[in-house]
Amino acid sequence: MLTIHLNNLLFFAHHGLFDEEKILGNEFEVNISLQQYTVAESITNIEQCTNYAAVYSIVAERMKTPTPLLEILAQDICKLILHNFSLIDKVSISIKKLHPPITKFQGSVSIHFELKRN
Repeated sequence: MLTIHLNNLLFFAHHGLFDEEKILGNEFEVNISLQQYTVAESITNIEQCTNYAAVYSIVAERMKTPTPLLEILAQDICKLILHNFSLIDKVSISIKKLHPPITKFQGSVSIHFELKRN
């Protein structure tokens, strides 16, 4: 099995339920793990693995569309990755909202979601 990680991807986006979030936006950190069962004894070219730059492009594009819940966003990103990359068997994603609009709250909030190919 081969695992590819995209770590600490930073985005500014307008995800959230509250009007303030939709107007002002927020910073998000995304971490993704992609698992593929490789059949090659040794990987010698990009066709035998997943192009993580192409994965990043899909994630970056999806992050541009405002979404009320991080859970929906995570599910959509996982589905897009599985749809576009046939070698991937499992996607794990965490999305962290770096500055949640919670009074007197210091820290961040995050969700984690995993999806396997059927």
